[in-house]
Amino acid sequence: MGVSVAYVTFADPDGLDDEKEVAVAAWAEEGITGQIVRWDDPGVDWAAFDAVVVRTPWDYVSRRAEFLAWAYRTEAVTRVLNPAAVLERNTDKTYLRDLDVPFIPTYWVAPGEAVDFPILGEYVVKPSISAGARDTIRTGDREVAEAHAARLAAGGRTAMIQPYLDMVETEGETSLLYFGGRFSHAIRRNAMLVESATRPGQGNDHGELRVPEPDQIALAERVLGEFPEVLYARVDLVRLADGSPALIEVELTEPYLFLRYAPGAAATLARALAETL
Repeated sequence: MGVSVAYVTFADPDGLDDEKEVAVAAWAEEGITGQIVRWDDPGVDWAAFDAVVVRTPWDYVSRRAEFLAWAYRTEAVTRVLNPAAVLERNTDKTYLRDLDVPFIPTYWVAPGEAVDFPILGEYVVKPSISAGARDTIRTGDREVAEAHAARLAAGGRTAMIQPYLDMVETEGETSLLYFGGRFSHAIRRNAMLVESATRPGQGNDHGELRVPEPDQIALAERVLGEFPEVLYARVDLVRLADGSPALIEVELTEPYLFLRYAPGAAATLARALAETL
């Protein structure tokens, strides 16, 4: 009897997830029968699957508690990849504070805290639970930045204040993709606050293949050391003013994987899944 695995997405009337068919076809080459299902479909029998791969639940941000409750319930009856505890940690960017790696300088304002951060040339202000630049602003006006941070905190959300890095407009962001802990490919992405986001879960999906530098690979692997045994990971990096790489975020819940950009990427993910099972 073959192996049956759920590819978990969301209600997608506009067909935003253009990777699902590519991924499931590659799974079939490994003898894995994939079924594309919504995470919030009440009619799905999750116990009927040998595993559940959480891929594009791009509506989770406004329903995070419901989404995590689903992940833990599902994990009680079958294997969830990436695991529910990873999804819980990764969907709140306060996890950055717990990592022993360099990341973009960030000032945090939790609910009930005073809005206090230094003068910066230009500000990026966003909630710690967000995706695709949702509720994120870029401004050179400190009062506007303070007001947005205050609104987020007043709404029970933790605000993140970061300096805007001009280099993302020239060098771009570098995303390194790992499947089964092994490097697959890297993408140069345009900055999301320069080019408007097109997908609700992962934002800007446009990019081009890039060969990462050794220091970027070293940092990405340090980051992954903090998240052992994940099926897929996208590590988004930027360079600081001194040229050193720094983490933007590690995406372990619903990243766009750029499977169409690198020959063999979908097959690499499929092999990693087969090995995991």
